[in-house]
Amino acid sequence: MLTLEKLAVAGRFQPFSAEVAAGSRVHIIGPNGAGKSSLLASIAGMLPAEGQRFIEGQPLSAFSGQALSRCRSYLCQHYLPLSAMPVYQYLSLHQPLGVSPAELESTLTRLCSRLHLLDKLSKAITRLSGGEWQRVRLVAALLQVWPTINPQGRILLLDEPANSLDIAHQQATDLLVAEFCAAGGVAIISDHDLNHTLHHASQVWLMAEGAFIKTGTPNEVLQPATLQPVYGVNFEQHRVAGKSWLMTV
Repeated sequence: MLTLEKLAVAGRFQPFSAEVAAGSRVHIIGPNGAGKSSLLASIAGMLPAEGQRFIEGQPLSAFSGQALSRCRSYLCQHYLPLSAMPVYQYLSLHQPLGVSPAELESTLTRLCSRLHLLDKLSKAITRLSGGEWQRVRLVAALLQVWPTINPQGRILLLDEPANSLDIAHQQATDLLVAEFCAAGGVAIISDHDLNHTLHHASQVWLMAEGAFIKTGTPNEVLQPATLQPVYGVNFEQHRVAGKSWLMTV
């Protein structure tokens, strides 16, 4: 689905190659300044980079802006609302073209319901709380590539999507991302919650100071001996309620 060949941004992160299969959920982890956001932006085509990016065998450079927007969506880490447009108008800017009004309304209602936004559709985006604005941005990113209305939607790139979200909305977001991946999409997510990554990711890319320290499954990467020198914190791994948990000591 997604191929990276010696992808690099000078001063941000070193050359990196990877193959990501359909249905994968990849979490990028590492300390602040590791290069996670730069990696996501470069995969999205929003940051000039060396190396190659391929989506289903096609180089990213071959996609027009419109074609790229149909196959991938990108949630950047920080973006402030710049106008007083209502939520429904903001979301309309992210809807795929050529969708029947009935299908669009059904999908939008479902996504907004899951993230508790139905009562916010007429509200100006400048009057939303931080958590409400983050949920609106998440619905916009999902709507752009949601498989029932956009069969070309392939890749969901989320930079710290849990920012400002309470636990219920984090869980709702996880379920929607899992649904997208189950339909054959790829989700690549930067995450600071190591236990969240341990329990939800299918692959993990561990970064530090622009270098890729280790990649693999959560159980392969999220080992105390691997994490301690990266974060400068001592970890222990414990099994509680049938799951492994990382704890600092």
